[in-house]
Amino acid sequence: MRILVTGGAGYIGSFMVRLLIDRGYEVLVFDNLERGHRDALDSRAKFVQGDIKDRNALESIFGNEKFDAIMHFAAYISVEESEREKDKYYQNNVVGSQNLFESAINIGRVKNFIFSSSAAVYGNPQKIPIPEDHPKSPTSEYGKNKLAMEGILESIRREHPDVSFAALRYFNAAGAALDGSNGENHDPETHIIPLAIRAAIKNSEFKLYGTDYNTPDGTCIRDYIHVLDLIEAHILALGKVQKDPGGYYYNVGTGEGHSNRGVIEMVEKVASKKIKIREEARRPGDPDQLVADPTRIKTELGFEPKHSDLETTVRTAWAWHSRSS
Repeated sequence: MRILVTGGAGYIGSFMVRLLIDRGYEVLVFDNLERGHRDALDSRAKFVQGDIKDRNALESIFGNEKFDAIMHFAAYISVEESEREKDKYYQNNVVGSQNLFESAINIGRVKNFIFSSSAAVYGNPQKIPIPEDHPKSPTSEYGKNKLAMEGILESIRREHPDVSFAALRYFNAAGAALDGSNGENHDPETHIIPLAIRAAIKNSEFKLYGTDYNTPDGTCIRDYIHVLDLIEAHILALGKVQKDPGGYYYNVGTGEGHSNRGVIEMVEKVASKKIKIREEARRPGDPDQLVADPTRIKTELGFEPKHSDLETTVRTAWAWHSRSS
């Protein structure tokens, strides 16, 4: 079985490529390397450097290669940057995804899609934990992008009923390979675990954004899913769309929330040192709490996280960043 992985040189995409190949799939990676890393690419995968905004490049891929499914990770992902550069995010995330989906269906005749969505589609939740049928009211441009991308897939499926997709709404992906060989390496980095680890390693100041959220300790609460569990969810979703064609939405999280202060304390425990903290104003677009209700993915796909307790997540990230710093 042959899979196209867009964004396969990025954080989650590179883990996905490794797992697919280990499970016997043939993989082609399509990545522009703007924010991905060539050294994260699995040498066993075929690689084509290209951009989802380039329709000609996509048409060339689908005119010359055949795929059984697409896993779409290519996107800009910073909530903060999305507020400052709205058109850049829209063109890359929404227009680029539409280019990909339309080229894949019209030229490549691809029927199965696994899409990297986000809990950001929910906005400030009305209840915790958040089920998939919760109202969608994203508070960031990034969340609006992801919701629009889900809408494109819905529209395509109405026009092409033989097309099947699963949109996986990630909560907070984190962690690294158990052997320390791969991990998070964003530029710029905006995620709290790698930033706190870097502060501990370099003995530098950590900026804590927002201490006035409506939460017990005043810092925002997130649900952290280990990247190794997250990519397993994609394998399960791929099986689902192939076996039972349809349009599916799944939260990928643990159902357990951790505050930013709690995350910092865990990093301090793993690092055996205190982190110097500077409190800053909250970032625009960040909800108070995002915690998954994972009932659907557990019931329908049999998903069970194995590595997502916070200490394991932080320890694997610590091993990766200690090695790569």
